[in-house]
Amino acid sequence: MKRGGDFSQHWLLDPAITFLNHGSFGACPRAVLESQRSWQERIEQEPVRFLHREIEQHLDQARARLAQFVGAPAQDLVFVHNATSGVNSVLRSLSFEPGEELLTTDHEYRASRNALDFVAERCGARVVIAEIPFPLKHEDEVVSAILGKVTTRTRLLLVDHVTSPTALVLPIERIVQEMTARGIDTLVDGAHAPGMLPLDLKEIGAAYYTGNCHKWVCTPKGAALLYVRADRQEGIRPLAISHGATAFKQRSDRSRFQVEFDWQGTVDPSAWLTVPAAIDFMAQLLLGGWHELRERNRMLALRARTHLCEALGIAPACPDSMIGSLATVLLPDSPLTPKPAAPLFLEPLQVALFEQHCIEVPVMSFPGPPRRCLRISAQIYNEFSQYQALARALGDELSKEKKGKRRTQGPPVEKTE
Repeated sequence: MKRGGDFSQHWLLDPAITFLNHGSFGACPRAVLESQRSWQERIEQEPVRFLHREIEQHLDQARARLAQFVGAPAQDLVFVHNATSGVNSVLRSLSFEPGEELLTTDHEYRASRNALDFVAERCGARVVIAEIPFPLKHEDEVVSAILGKVTTRTRLLLVDHVTSPTALVLPIERIVQEMTARGIDTLVDGAHAPGMLPLDLKEIGAAYYTGNCHKWVCTPKGAALLYVRADRQEGIRPLAISHGATAFKQRSDRSRFQVEFDWQGTVDPSAWLTVPAAIDFMAQLLLGGWHELRERNRMLALRARTHLCEALGIAPACPDSMIGSLATVLLPDSPLTPKPAAPLFLEPLQVALFEQHCIEVPVMSFPGPPRRCLRISAQIYNEFSQYQALARALGDELSKEKKGKRRTQGPPVEKTE
């Protein structure tokens, strides 16, 4: 394995595009895609044998490797296709009474917030929003904002580990401890955390934790984890009820939790099965393994943020201690209206950066128009010169905005989870 030089050679990314948006969907290395193809070929050689007789042992092996990586007992871990599915699986399994409160923050990922709103509306519960200031100076502001909204009616906290629009690494262990002390369970949306942050899910102590592997672990799309603490597994059901709902009764070797989630009808499990290959591949890129990889990405994100802030003449929006492999930079308010781009609205500046400068980077309306921010990602295939090019492009496009010369139309934008 080459441990230096041009790391982009290991990915299929278009060399004509400056790709600074690893955080949206990740990007899978060639070697891991080859592992997936190998699993797919093995499945197709004898689908019944593989999916009926062999699948459990392979899932168990992949689960054990992932459990070690995220610091969780393997029996408390199941695979899901994405963090949104993990959030939905938990929320739609729980029961709430009219008037009970479901707490979240105004930085919560929109898809997860939608799920929370859906569940609350269905049962008559109330969604309560803790407003986290942004910019902010200290993580204490996050904890204070959340605890300030806790009441005797609060039943559950849904909170990001790494916020999507603002790229804040929240003090999740401290938040969980505070909520647990008040008798309130926490569902952590850790979509960005695996691979970006060192994890010890057992130590964090949340009742529920979900996270993607297809982002910073760099598996193929459709690989994610759901951790449910042992004392909360009863009643947590997958979104698709299938054979596991009755098959677990004949099993003494594993829980209903695992039996049901491991079989939700016919799906392609190859993305899940490549998790060990992805963990091992990424670890071999640098001599210091995952520790060095995470630190390299974080230092690149911080350096890039500093450069962008200096180029734009703005202050960083949060302390360095709250940055991982993502960083968000505040931008001047938009003079233009975002255009519909199913399923979201597209900020015209993002269109211009892509169409005029071939730079793929998200510009988000936060907390809403005309306020906006730009989020950069830092993965091992990225170089500092790419962020320098972004700074120059931003200068050009913001200047055009002031003169009213920029187009407002563009292609659809992707969702970010």
